[in-house]
Amino acid sequence: MAYMSSVIASSGRVEIAPDDENAPYTRPPPDAGQDPCALRRQIDYLTREAEHNQAVMQRCQAREMAILNCETLDELLQVLTEDLRPSFQLPYLSLTLFDADGSLRDLLAAVGSGAERYPNLRIVARDDSLVATRGLHRPRLGPWHSDHAPLFPSHATARSTALVPLKRNDRVIGSLNLASSDPHRFTRHHATDFLARIGNIIAVCLENAINRESLRLNSMTDGLTGLLNRRFLDLRLPEEVARSIRYQQPLSCLFIDADHFKRVNDRWGHAAGDEVLKQIANRIRAQLRASDIATRYGGEEFAILLPQTPLDNATALAERIRQQVGGTPIPIDHGRQLTLTLSIGVSQTRAGEWQAVASQCRELLEEADRAVYRAKEAGRNCVCRAL
Repeated sequence: MAYMSSVIASSGRVEIAPDDENAPYTRPPPDAGQDPCALRRQIDYLTREAEHNQAVMQRCQAREMAILNCETLDELLQVLTEDLRPSFQLPYLSLTLFDADGSLRDLLAAVGSGAERYPNLRIVARDDSLVATRGLHRPRLGPWHSDHAPLFPSHATARSTALVPLKRNDRVIGSLNLASSDPHRFTRHHATDFLARIGNIIAVCLENAINRESLRLNSMTDGLTGLLNRRFLDLRLPEEVARSIRYQQPLSCLFIDADHFKRVNDRWGHAAGDEVLKQIANRIRAQLRASDIATRYGGEEFAILLPQTPLDNATALAERIRQQVGGTPIPIDHGRQLTLTLSIGVSQTRAGEWQAVASQCRELLEEADRAVYRAKEAGRNCVCRAL
Protein backbone atom coordinates (compact mmCIF):
# COMPACT_ATOMS: atom_id res chain seq x y z
CA MET A 1 0.00 0.00 0.00
CA ALA A 2 2.64 2.51 -1.04
CA TYR A 3 -0.19 4.81 -2.12
CA MET A 4 -1.33 4.98 1.47
CA SER A 5 1.95 5.99 2.99
CA SER A 6 1.06 9.56 3.77
CA VAL A 7 0.66 12.40 6.19
CA ILE A 8 -2.97 13.41 6.66
CA ALA A 9 -4.62 15.28 9.49
CA SER A 10 -8.04 15.03 11.05
CA SER A 11 -9.41 16.64 14.21
CA GLY A 12 -6.01 18.08 15.00
CA ARG A 13 -4.31 14.67 15.16
CA VAL A 14 -1.43 13.48 13.01
CA GLU A 15 -2.44 10.37 11.13
CA ILE A 16 0.10 8.02 9.60
CA ALA A 17 -1.37 5.61 7.08
CA PRO A 18 1.00 2.64 7.16
CA ASP A 19 2.39 1.01 4.04
CA ASP A 20 3.31 -2.22 5.82
CA GLU A 21 1.89 -4.27 8.69
CA ASN A 22 4.61 -3.22 11.11
CA ALA A 23 3.98 0.51 10.87
CA PRO A 24 2.19 1.93 13.93
CA TYR A 25 -1.34 3.33 13.85
CA THR A 26 -1.46 5.32 17.10
CA ARG A 27 0.07 2.66 19.36
CA PRO A 28 0.99 -1.02 18.86
CA PRO A 29 -2.03 -3.36 18.92
CA PRO A 30 -2.47 -5.27 22.22
CA ASP A 31 -1.02 -8.75 22.48
CA ALA A 32 -4.07 -10.99 22.61
CA GLY A 33 -2.31 -14.15 23.82
CA GLN A 34 -4.96 -16.51 25.28
CA ASP A 35 -6.99 -13.72 26.92
CA PRO A 36 -10.43 -13.35 25.20
CA CYS A 37 -10.67 -9.72 26.38
CA ALA A 38 -7.27 -8.95 24.90
CA LEU A 39 -8.34 -10.62 21.67
CA ARG A 40 -11.43 -8.42 21.56
CA ARG A 41 -9.28 -5.32 22.12
CA GLN A 42 -6.99 -6.38 19.29
CA ILE A 43 -9.94 -6.92 16.95
CA ASP A 44 -11.34 -3.50 17.92
CA TYR A 45 -7.97 -1.91 17.30
CA LEU A 46 -7.58 -3.51 13.86
CA THR A 47 -11.12 -2.50 12.96
CA ARG A 48 -10.44 1.12 13.88
CA GLU A 49 -7.19 1.00 11.92
CA ALA A 50 -8.99 -0.31 8.82
CA GLU A 51 -11.71 2.34 9.13
CA HIS A 52 -9.10 5.01 9.65
CA ASN A 53 -7.12 4.00 6.56
CA GLN A 54 -10.31 3.80 4.51
CA ALA A 55 -11.17 7.37 5.53
CA VAL A 56 -7.64 8.49 4.67
CA MET A 57 -7.90 6.90 1.24
CA GLN A 58 -11.24 8.55 0.57
CA ARG A 59 -9.90 11.98 1.50
CA CYS A 60 -6.84 11.47 -0.70
CA GLN A 61 -8.96 10.41 -3.64
CA ALA A 62 -11.40 13.29 -3.14
CA ARG A 63 -8.55 15.81 -3.26
CA GLU A 64 -7.05 14.22 -6.33
CA MET A 65 -10.38 14.11 -8.16
CA ALA A 66 -11.07 17.77 -7.32
CA ILE A 67 -7.76 18.65 -8.99
CA LEU A 68 -8.13 16.28 -11.96
CA ASN A 69 -11.69 17.43 -12.72
CA CYS A 70 -10.73 21.08 -13.23
CA GLU A 71 -11.49 22.15 -16.80
CA THR A 72 -9.79 25.55 -16.92
CA LEU A 73 -6.64 27.15 -15.53
CA ASP A 74 -8.74 29.55 -13.46
CA GLU A 75 -10.73 26.69 -11.93
CA LEU A 76 -7.54 24.77 -11.14
CA LEU A 77 -5.89 27.75 -9.45
CA GLN A 78 -9.03 28.35 -7.39
CA VAL A 79 -8.97 24.74 -6.17
CA LEU A 80 -5.25 24.81 -5.39
CA THR A 81 -5.24 28.15 -3.58
CA GLU A 82 -8.61 28.04 -1.81
CA ASP A 83 -10.40 24.67 -1.78
CA LEU A 84 -7.49 22.47 -0.65
CA ARG A 85 -6.94 24.37 2.60
CA PRO A 86 -10.19 23.28 4.34
CA SER A 87 -9.71 19.79 2.90
CA PHE A 88 -6.39 19.57 4.74
CA GLN A 89 -7.97 21.32 7.76
CA LEU A 90 -5.17 23.86 7.79
CA PRO A 91 -5.13 27.56 8.65
CA TYR A 92 -2.49 28.33 6.01
CA LEU A 93 -1.94 27.16 2.43
CA SER A 94 -0.30 28.80 -0.54
CA LEU A 95 0.89 27.97 -4.03
CA THR A 96 4.22 29.15 -5.46
CA LEU A 97 4.88 29.03 -9.20
CA PHE A 98 8.13 29.86 -10.96
CA ASP A 99 7.80 32.10 -14.02
CA ALA A 100 11.22 32.98 -15.39
CA ASP A 101 10.08 34.78 -18.55
CA GLY A 102 6.84 36.29 -17.25
CA SER A 103 4.76 34.18 -19.63
CA LEU A 104 2.47 32.88 -16.89
CA ARG A 105 1.67 36.37 -15.63
CA ASP A 106 0.98 37.49 -19.21
CA LEU A 107 -1.25 34.48 -19.80
CA LEU A 108 -3.28 35.08 -16.64
CA ALA A 109 -3.69 38.74 -17.54
CA ALA A 110 -4.74 37.89 -21.10
CA VAL A 111 -7.41 35.39 -20.04
CA GLY A 112 -8.80 37.77 -17.45
CA SER A 113 -7.66 36.04 -14.30
CA GLY A 114 -4.62 38.04 -13.26
CA ALA A 115 -2.30 36.83 -10.51
CA GLU A 116 -3.87 39.26 -8.04
CA ARG A 117 -7.14 37.32 -8.27
CA TYR A 118 -5.61 34.51 -6.19
CA PRO A 119 -4.49 35.87 -2.79
CA ASN A 120 -2.68 32.65 -1.89
CA LEU A 121 -0.72 32.45 -5.16
CA ARG A 122 2.89 33.60 -5.34
CA ILE A 123 4.50 33.91 -8.79
CA VAL A 124 8.25 34.45 -8.67
CA ALA A 125 10.83 34.77 -11.41
CA ARG A 126 13.30 32.11 -10.22
CA ASP A 127 13.18 28.94 -8.18
CA ASP A 128 15.79 30.40 -5.83
CA SER A 129 13.89 33.63 -5.22
CA LEU A 130 12.53 32.28 -1.94
CA VAL A 131 14.91 30.89 0.66
CA ALA A 132 12.40 28.35 1.96
CA THR A 133 11.91 26.61 -1.41
CA ARG A 134 15.52 26.76 -2.56
CA GLY A 135 16.76 23.31 -3.58
CA LEU A 136 13.34 21.76 -2.96
CA HIS A 137 13.18 18.41 -4.79
CA ARG A 138 11.10 16.31 -2.37
CA PRO A 139 8.60 17.19 0.34
CA ARG A 140 10.25 19.08 3.16
CA LEU A 141 8.53 18.83 6.56
CA GLY A 142 9.58 20.49 9.77
CA PRO A 143 9.12 23.32 12.25
CA TRP A 144 8.12 26.84 11.23
CA HIS A 145 11.01 29.18 10.43
CA SER A 146 11.13 32.85 9.54
CA ASP A 147 12.16 31.86 5.99
CA HIS A 148 8.65 30.47 5.54
CA ALA A 149 6.97 33.82 6.16
CA PRO A 150 7.07 35.04 2.49
CA LEU A 151 5.13 31.94 1.42
CA PHE A 152 2.00 32.79 3.42
CA PRO A 153 -0.07 35.97 3.52
CA SER A 154 -0.73 35.44 7.25
CA HIS A 155 1.26 33.24 9.59
CA ALA A 156 0.80 34.48 13.14
CA THR A 157 0.15 31.03 14.63
CA ALA A 158 2.08 28.79 12.22
CA ARG A 159 4.25 26.22 13.99
CA SER A 160 5.04 23.53 11.41
CA THR A 161 5.20 23.40 7.61
CA ALA A 162 5.21 21.04 4.66
CA LEU A 163 6.66 22.30 1.38
CA VAL A 164 5.78 20.07 -1.56
CA PRO A 165 7.67 20.45 -4.86
CA LEU A 166 5.69 20.43 -8.11
CA LYS A 167 7.90 18.49 -10.51
CA ARG A 168 7.69 17.82 -14.24
CA ASN A 169 10.44 15.76 -15.87
CA ASP A 170 12.81 16.42 -12.95
CA ARG A 171 12.14 20.15 -13.24
CA VAL A 172 10.56 21.95 -10.28
CA ILE A 173 7.88 24.36 -11.51
CA GLY A 174 6.68 25.48 -8.09
CA SER A 175 5.57 24.29 -4.68
CA LEU A 176 2.45 23.65 -2.63
CA ASN A 177 3.02 25.14 0.82
CA LEU A 178 1.15 23.91 3.89
CA ALA A 179 1.40 25.30 7.41
CA SER A 180 -0.22 24.30 10.68
CA SER A 181 -0.54 25.84 14.13
CA ASP A 182 0.19 22.35 15.53
CA PRO A 183 3.98 21.91 15.94
CA HIS A 184 3.54 18.15 15.53
CA ARG A 185 1.42 18.24 12.40
CA PHE A 186 4.41 18.16 10.04
CA THR A 187 7.71 16.73 11.26
CA ARG A 188 10.73 15.17 9.60
CA HIS A 189 9.64 11.75 10.88
CA HIS A 190 6.40 11.63 8.91
CA ALA A 191 5.98 9.69 5.68
CA THR A 192 5.65 11.87 2.58
CA ASP A 193 4.45 9.52 -0.17
CA PHE A 194 1.01 11.10 -0.39
CA LEU A 195 2.38 14.63 -0.45
CA ALA A 196 4.83 13.71 -3.22
CA ARG A 197 2.01 12.06 -5.17
CA ILE A 198 -0.34 15.02 -4.96
CA GLY A 199 2.56 17.33 -5.89
CA ASN A 200 3.12 15.34 -9.08
CA ILE A 201 -0.58 15.38 -9.92
CA ILE A 202 -0.73 19.16 -9.42
CA ALA A 203 2.32 19.66 -11.65
CA VAL A 204 0.83 17.60 -14.49
CA CYS A 205 -2.54 19.34 -14.23
CA LEU A 206 -0.94 22.80 -14.14
CA GLU A 207 1.20 22.10 -17.18
CA ASN A 208 -1.79 20.75 -19.12
CA ALA A 209 -4.04 23.65 -18.11
CA ILE A 210 -1.40 26.24 -19.05
CA ASN A 211 -0.81 24.57 -22.41
CA ARG A 212 -4.54 24.38 -23.16
CA GLU A 213 -5.04 28.02 -22.21
CA SER A 214 -2.05 29.07 -24.33
CA LEU A 215 -3.36 27.19 -27.36
CA ARG A 216 -6.80 28.70 -26.92
CA LEU A 217 -5.28 32.15 -26.59
CA ASN A 218 -3.10 31.65 -29.69
CA SER A 219 -6.23 30.98 -31.73
CA MET A 220 -7.53 34.36 -30.56
CA THR A 221 -4.37 36.36 -31.27
CA ASP A 222 -3.85 38.52 -34.33
CA GLY A 223 -0.91 37.10 -36.25
CA LEU A 224 0.36 40.46 -37.52
CA THR A 225 0.28 42.69 -34.46
CA GLY A 226 0.33 40.14 -31.63
CA LEU A 227 -2.73 41.79 -30.11
CA LEU A 228 -5.86 39.81 -29.34
CA ASN A 229 -8.36 39.51 -32.16
CA ARG A 230 -12.03 40.32 -32.72
CA ARG A 231 -13.11 36.81 -31.72
CA PHE A 232 -11.46 37.23 -28.32
CA LEU A 233 -13.13 40.60 -27.84
CA ASP A 234 -16.55 39.10 -28.62
CA LEU A 235 -15.98 36.45 -25.94
CA ARG A 236 -14.36 38.65 -23.33
CA LEU A 237 -16.51 41.77 -23.57
CA PRO A 238 -19.62 40.22 -21.93
CA GLU A 239 -17.46 38.95 -19.05
CA GLU A 240 -15.99 42.41 -18.42
CA VAL A 241 -19.35 44.15 -18.72
CA ALA A 242 -20.94 41.65 -16.31
CA ARG A 243 -18.09 42.22 -13.84
CA SER A 244 -18.49 45.98 -14.20
CA ILE A 245 -22.22 45.74 -13.44
CA ARG A 246 -21.79 43.27 -10.57
CA TYR A 247 -19.15 45.28 -8.72
CA GLN A 248 -20.35 48.71 -9.87
CA GLN A 249 -16.93 49.53 -11.30
CA PRO A 250 -16.48 51.55 -14.48
CA LEU A 251 -15.44 49.83 -17.70
CA SER A 252 -14.20 52.09 -20.48
CA CYS A 253 -13.54 51.40 -24.14
CA LEU A 254 -11.22 53.05 -26.65
CA PHE A 255 -11.97 52.68 -30.35
CA ILE A 256 -8.91 53.65 -32.40
CA ASP A 257 -8.74 54.26 -36.14
CA ALA A 258 -5.53 55.06 -38.05
CA ASP A 259 -6.10 58.19 -40.15
CA HIS A 260 -5.77 57.90 -43.95
CA PHE A 261 -4.28 54.42 -43.65
CA LYS A 262 -5.31 53.52 -47.21
CA ARG A 263 -2.81 56.10 -48.44
CA VAL A 264 -0.01 54.19 -46.71
CA ASN A 265 -0.80 51.00 -48.65
CA ASP A 266 -1.33 52.88 -51.90
CA ARG A 267 1.92 54.84 -51.69
CA TRP A 268 4.31 52.56 -49.81
CA GLY A 269 2.85 49.09 -50.39
CA HIS A 270 1.17 46.52 -48.16
CA ALA A 271 4.47 45.43 -46.56
CA ALA A 272 4.95 48.97 -45.30
CA GLY A 273 1.32 49.05 -44.19
CA ASP A 274 1.84 45.88 -42.18
CA GLU A 275 4.91 47.36 -40.50
CA VAL A 276 2.98 50.50 -39.61
CA LEU A 277 0.20 48.43 -37.99
CA LYS A 278 2.76 46.51 -35.95
CA GLN A 279 4.37 49.74 -34.77
CA ILE A 280 1.00 51.22 -33.83
CA ALA A 281 0.16 48.08 -31.86
CA ASN A 282 3.49 48.22 -30.03
CA ARG A 283 2.99 51.86 -29.08
CA ILE A 284 -0.54 51.19 -27.85
CA ARG A 285 0.62 48.18 -25.82
CA ALA A 286 3.36 50.24 -24.17
CA GLN A 287 0.76 52.56 -22.62
CA LEU A 288 -1.46 49.86 -21.15
CA ARG A 289 -1.66 48.00 -17.85
CA ALA A 290 -1.53 44.23 -17.62
CA SER A 291 -5.27 44.15 -16.91
CA ASP A 292 -6.17 46.16 -20.02
CA ILE A 293 -7.35 44.24 -23.09
CA ALA A 294 -5.99 45.40 -26.44
CA THR A 295 -7.48 43.95 -29.64
CA ARG A 296 -7.13 44.47 -33.35
CA TYR A 297 -10.75 44.98 -34.28
CA GLY A 298 -10.12 44.73 -37.99
CA GLY A 299 -7.96 46.39 -40.65
CA GLU A 300 -6.52 49.56 -39.13
CA GLU A 301 -9.01 49.65 -36.24
CA PHE A 302 -8.23 48.75 -32.64
CA ALA A 303 -10.52 48.32 -29.62
CA ILE A 304 -9.20 48.57 -26.06
CA LEU A 305 -11.11 47.55 -22.93
CA LEU A 306 -10.07 49.31 -19.72
CA PRO A 307 -11.46 47.59 -16.59
CA GLN A 308 -11.99 49.72 -13.47
CA THR A 309 -11.28 52.87 -15.46
CA PRO A 310 -13.59 55.94 -15.40
CA LEU A 311 -14.18 58.00 -18.53
CA ASP A 312 -11.80 60.82 -17.53
CA ASN A 313 -8.89 58.44 -17.01
CA ALA A 314 -9.67 56.60 -20.24
CA THR A 315 -9.71 59.90 -22.12
CA ALA A 316 -6.32 60.83 -20.68
CA LEU A 317 -4.93 57.46 -21.76
CA ALA A 318 -6.36 57.91 -25.25
CA GLU A 319 -4.60 61.25 -25.49
CA ARG A 320 -1.28 59.68 -24.48
CA ILE A 321 -1.70 56.97 -27.12
CA ARG A 322 -2.55 59.60 -29.77
CA GLN A 323 0.56 61.61 -28.91
CA GLN A 324 2.77 58.51 -28.73
CA VAL A 325 1.79 57.38 -32.22
CA GLY A 326 1.49 60.75 -33.93
CA GLY A 327 4.39 62.46 -32.22
CA THR A 328 7.17 60.18 -33.49
CA PRO A 329 7.62 59.09 -37.13
CA ILE A 330 7.29 55.38 -37.86
CA PRO A 331 10.25 53.74 -39.65
CA ILE A 332 9.24 51.48 -42.52
CA ASP A 333 12.10 50.36 -44.79
CA HIS A 334 15.36 51.58 -46.32
CA GLY A 335 15.58 54.37 -43.78
CA ARG A 336 12.23 55.84 -44.77
CA GLN A 337 9.80 57.12 -42.15
CA LEU A 338 6.23 58.32 -42.15
CA THR A 339 4.01 60.08 -39.66
CA LEU A 340 0.57 58.66 -38.96
CA THR A 341 -2.15 60.06 -36.71
CA LEU A 342 -5.03 58.44 -34.85
CA SER A 343 -8.66 59.27 -34.27
CA ILE A 344 -9.90 57.83 -30.98
CA GLY A 345 -13.36 57.49 -29.48
CA VAL A 346 -13.91 56.87 -25.76
CA SER A 347 -16.96 55.39 -24.03
CA GLN A 348 -17.88 53.95 -20.63
CA THR A 349 -20.50 51.61 -19.19
CA ARG A 350 -23.30 53.48 -17.49
CA ALA A 351 -22.84 53.19 -13.72
CA GLY A 352 -25.87 52.06 -11.77
CA GLU A 353 -27.75 50.72 -14.79
CA TRP A 354 -28.59 47.04 -14.41
CA GLN A 355 -29.71 46.51 -17.98
CA ALA A 356 -28.96 43.33 -19.92
CA VAL A 357 -25.28 42.59 -20.44
CA ALA A 358 -25.76 42.15 -24.20
CA SER A 359 -27.22 45.65 -24.60
CA GLN A 360 -24.44 47.18 -22.45
CA CYS A 361 -21.84 45.47 -24.67
CA ARG A 362 -23.47 46.76 -27.82
CA GLU A 363 -23.80 50.31 -26.50
CA LEU A 364 -20.21 50.43 -25.21
CA LEU A 365 -18.79 49.63 -28.66
CA GLU A 366 -21.30 51.65 -30.65
CA GLU A 367 -20.78 54.78 -28.55
CA ALA A 368 -17.01 54.52 -28.91
CA ASP A 369 -17.41 53.96 -32.66
CA ARG A 370 -19.67 57.02 -33.02
CA ALA A 371 -17.12 59.07 -31.07
CA VAL A 372 -14.44 58.02 -33.58
CA TYR A 373 -16.56 59.35 -36.43
CA ARG A 374 -16.99 62.63 -34.61
CA ALA A 375 -13.19 62.79 -34.17
CA LYS A 376 -12.76 62.32 -37.92
CA GLU A 377 -15.36 64.96 -38.68
CA ALA A 378 -13.47 67.31 -36.34
CA GLY A 379 -10.37 67.00 -38.52
CA ARG A 380 -8.86 63.71 -37.34
CA ASN A 381 -5.84 63.33 -35.00
CA CYS A 382 -7.94 63.92 -31.90
CA VAL A 383 -9.85 62.22 -29.09
CA CYS A 384 -13.62 62.44 -28.66
CA ARG A 385 -15.75 61.16 -25.80
CA ALA A 386 -19.13 59.51 -26.16
CA LEU A 387 -22.01 61.92 -25.71
